[in-house]
Amino acid sequence: MYRDHVYRILAAFIPIVAATTVAFDSAALEEPAEEWLPRWRGFNLVDMFSIDRPESGRFQEEDFRLIAALGFNFVRLPMDYRFWIVDGDWERINENAFGPLDEVLNYGERYNIHICMNFHRAPGHTVAQPAEPQSLWEDPEALRVCALHWRYFARRYKGIPNERLSFNLLNEPHDIDGELYASIVKLLADAIREEDPDRLIIADGLDWGTKPCEALIPLRVAQSTRGYQPFNLTHYRATWASGSDQWPTPEWPARKGCGGFLYGPWKPELAAPLVLEVALAHPAELTLTVGDVSSRARLCVVSAGKTLHDELFTTGPGEGPWKTSRRRPEYNDYQCTYDKNIVLQLPPGTYTVEASVTEGDWLSLTRAVITFGDGQRDEVPWIPKWGDPIGRLVFKEREGRFQSACDEDADWLWETTYKDWATLREKNVGVMAGEWGSFNKTPHEATLRWMEDVLRSFQRAGIGWALWNFRGSFGVLDSGRADVAYEAYEGHQLDRKMLELLQRY
Repeated sequence: MYRDHVYRILAAFIPIVAATTVAFDSAALEEPAEEWLPRWRGFNLVDMFSIDRPESGRFQEEDFRLIAALGFNFVRLPMDYRFWIVDGDWERINENAFGPLDEVLNYGERYNIHICMNFHRAPGHTVAQPAEPQSLWEDPEALRVCALHWRYFARRYKGIPNERLSFNLLNEPHDIDGELYASIVKLLADAIREEDPDRLIIADGLDWGTKPCEALIPLRVAQSTRGYQPFNLTHYRATWASGSDQWPTPEWPARKGCGGFLYGPWKPELAAPLVLEVALAHPAELTLTVGDVSSRARLCVVSAGKTLHDELFTTGPGEGPWKTSRRRPEYNDYQCTYDKNIVLQLPPGTYTVEASVTEGDWLSLTRAVITFGDGQRDEVPWIPKWGDPIGRLVFKEREGRFQSACDEDADWLWETTYKDWATLREKNVGVMAGEWGSFNKTPHEATLRWMEDVLRSFQRAGIGWALWNFRGSFGVLDSGRADVAYEAYEGHQLDRKMLELLQRY
């Protein structure tokens, strides 16, 4: 019945397909398989992303028409299962709620676009708010219900060819190991294949989709990665990224200090100093900015056996030398934000400066600035990352800039983010990037430079991609950036530079 239902939907639009194929000059979609995915190029459409968004619920044909007209062939649908259940009962699926998804399959057929359906909020799993009441990683009942939903999708859309439709099981699993994840994926994939044995299934990687999962290889599923590194660039001032309004303005390529935390005697396994090697022909002023302090921490800065600075940072409730205070009941103490500059005078010469926490727990450093009398200055930020050693900085006056092993550029992107996915493809696993992009508060020129390096990595790895999103704060239309000269296009504001960059890759 479900197969006949879908065939009737598609057959009704055969004349329209014939009329539009030439107009859009779209190449035939390639047939994908779990061991090989085409280099799809497209976008996420977020109209069913969350039932809590008042504008959500139905996709716009106009989006598909424009996506095809601009030369793209892929749409991922991150969806919230609450759209298709009855009165909040996750076991009762409302067949009448599937009109928008049936329409999407028509649009995909009409405009020659592959449709990838994803449970962004699945029964028992979401990365959004509010959290799910039960976890499918821990609760067999939640897992059973999630499988029930995927079984319904498989039955309803059985017979749609894989070049037109794929299923992306869950969004960005995290804080689980590969074996547990593989056991969940196997159960969901089995539920789908009992209804539709040949359906193409894609599973996100581990750690929020960033790491390949070797344990999935025997399960005959493709894998999907993400393109959000470095996070401080892609989510700068994003309201849902805690603390992002305090991050320094992103640059690309980016110079960045390693680690960002100085750990004290209370964490001996992590304790290590910041080492700054300088080569100065003239006197200079070094400024270190102290960010957060846990409980208490004494910062000591030394050079050649001489103490340059020694200060105990304390914490507590209410007002104090800090800017903000937060009680941590789990530790029965306080964490305070100081955002305080420590200014040191550096003489000419070649020598080493070391900063360490000699008493207490830990503090974070957020930036180092060196300034000369003639106004020359250079700055390197830290985006504190727990557990990473703070490492070493080098400043040579003749070069005029800090150097760090954690500088970020195209090579860094490849080595830290995409190289492992290229290796996974060599093991006959299909790979794509299901989401990537940069929020609209990141400076546009830095965004474009970063995007081109990401696109080059995708191209080098041989993987397709879907930008988050098409219309909206990450997209090419109506993105609301303050530093873009938009072009009027089909009733929208078009970011022409971003579009043309995407079209080149």
